[in-house]
Amino acid sequence: MKHLILYFFLSLPVFNAFSQEKNNPIAASNENDSIKVVDKKYREDQFYLSITYNLLGNKPDDVNQSGFSSGFHLGYIRDMPINEKRNMAIGIGLGLSTNSYNQKLLITEDNGGYNYELLNDDVSFSKNKFTTYILEVPIEFRWRTSTETDYDFWRIYGGLKIGYVVHNSSKFRGRPEDIKLSNIDDFNKLQYGLTLSAGYSTVNFHFYYALSNLFDSNAKVASTGQAVEMNAIKIGLIFYIL
Repeated sequence: MKHLILYFFLSLPVFNAFSQEKNNPIAASNENDSIKVVDKKYREDQFYLSITYNLLGNKPDDVNQSGFSSGFHLGYIRDMPINEKRNMAIGIGLGLSTNSYNQKLLITEDNGGYNYELLNDDVSFSKNKFTTYILEVPIEFRWRTSTETDYDFWRIYGGLKIGYVVHNSSKFRGRPEDIKLSNIDDFNKLQYGLTLSAGYSTVNFHFYYALSNLFDSNAKVASTGQAVEMNAIKIGLIFYIL
């Protein structure tokens, strides 16, 4: 999965060059000077790359996050203007996302099932995290101040992101042993939430709030029986590329 994300990212410059050729003004030369032809049917922001800090909402009692939890997101969005000025549009796309969550809830496997145990101060460990790899479909309503000749503009994009967890893993590094699990059945395959991106030119703020839980109803804290109803909250930066 990581190799697929890297390949997708390395391909962006090629796609970007192709997209710019289609969307930027075209210069037609003659003997003395050049004539610029403006594309009246331009589109904006068709590729995206985002880096986020991942938080956990609705955590069970005494479950805290530890360390830095990161997310990396990239993909393509088809920009479809809906008015004559082309400053409002609908965007529908496809992307890949990897998200890690460092926290103090240990996941172990027992007779085909999974246990969720709180890590107290007596347990020595250097890492405890779970990670999701998601195939995503972003759907956005887009407003911007762009024109056919202005490529630095204000934007506000809000919408919904629907994801399918194609792989997940959990890693614990500590004493008395390291624990590694993958494809844990208790993860909800379907993930969805609200998104908001806003900013000017290249650098933009990005926010995601999950409406779905990361785990299903089978996940419960062993010592208390409390349901693990955590959801993902992601805050970071998003970069748009033509």
